[in-house]
Amino acid sequence: MKNFVADYGNAFHAASSWLLTVIVALEAGLGALPWWLIILAVAGAAWHASRRIVLPVALAALLFLIGALGLWELAIQTLALMLVSVFFAVLIGLPSGIAIAASDLARRIVLPVLDAMQTLPSFVYLIPALMLFGLGKVPALFATVIYATPPLIRLVDLGLRSVDRQLVEMAADLGADKWRQLVDIKLPLALPNIMAGVNQTTMMALSMVVIASMIGARGLGEEVLLGIQRLDIGRGLAAGIAIVALAIVFDRITQAYGRVNRKDAAMPR
Repeated sequence: MKNFVADYGNAFHAASSWLLTVIVALEAGLGALPWWLIILAVAGAAWHASRRIVLPVALAALLFLIGALGLWELAIQTLALMLVSVFFAVLIGLPSGIAIAASDLARRIVLPVLDAMQTLPSFVYLIPALMLFGLGKVPALFATVIYATPPLIRLVDLGLRSVDRQLVEMAADLGADKWRQLVDIKLPLALPNIMAGVNQTTMMALSMVVIASMIGARGLGEEVLLGIQRLDIGRGLAAGIAIVALAIVFDRITQAYGRVNRKDAAMPR
């Protein structure tokens, strides 16, 4: 491993610098926005997903609570890291799920790997992250992506394999090639499962924030860690409440979009 790091250290350093630039830029962009604008944007997304007034109001109140606790800036840091992590997890998980859904051989090879990734303690992912990238936000991103990607791959595979084969065969009879079958038939019908995978990936990414704080990631996780180290119950509890609030916000929005897509898929054409 030492020889590997020595041989490819420059490449990892370049990748680390680029990823750190992306995270810091997103963090700065979110931090520059007024707090009320972010709350309105989240409430608008909740309204668009649910078409009910209760959910946007409740989620806006949760975000306002984070600010009332004095943790808004730290929440923005956590949010930036989580958004980048989820983006790369989806970037890896979606094509991987499509690939194993299309090939039984690939599925037999990949599923044991996913089992191992989900069985290993999350602390284990910090070891290669530290060796390759050192301390900071980038190793936290690396560990979070590895930890959060498996459920998305599984649910994409499940969703695509659950599509009615008769619909696919009908599309093939009408002249649709495999790409059009995937884009026009399989992915739209599998979208509820895919959104469930995004939901699970988001929740697992948020669950890594406290662990990631051990290797230098800032944000709400660091507050929880400091509260534990200094036996400051109030500090740790407030940060924990803020993490739960963020988790509820993303969980409810992604679930609402999943329900909308499920209803659309169930409607007769």
